[in-house]
Amino acid sequence: MIIIDRFEEEYAVCEKEDMEMVNIPIMYLPKGVKEGDCMDLVNDKYIINNKETEKLKKEIEKLTNNMWI
Repeated sequence: MIIIDRFEEEYAVCEKEDMEMVNIPIMYLPKGVKEGDCMDLVNDKYIINNKETEKLKKEIEKLTNNMWI
């Protein structure tokens, strides 16, 4: 799994499962991809993993839920 951290110029700065950061040219990413999306590399193509993206989003919301009280 690869998570998009941010976009810088023509690259997406991403974090891999092993916590390694990689820069992926935006032209290789699926249309409509955004920061926070999880992706899988299948047959040399990046595919958005909506299930993992939603799971990660819920985990982050749970962690930050009590921070602002």
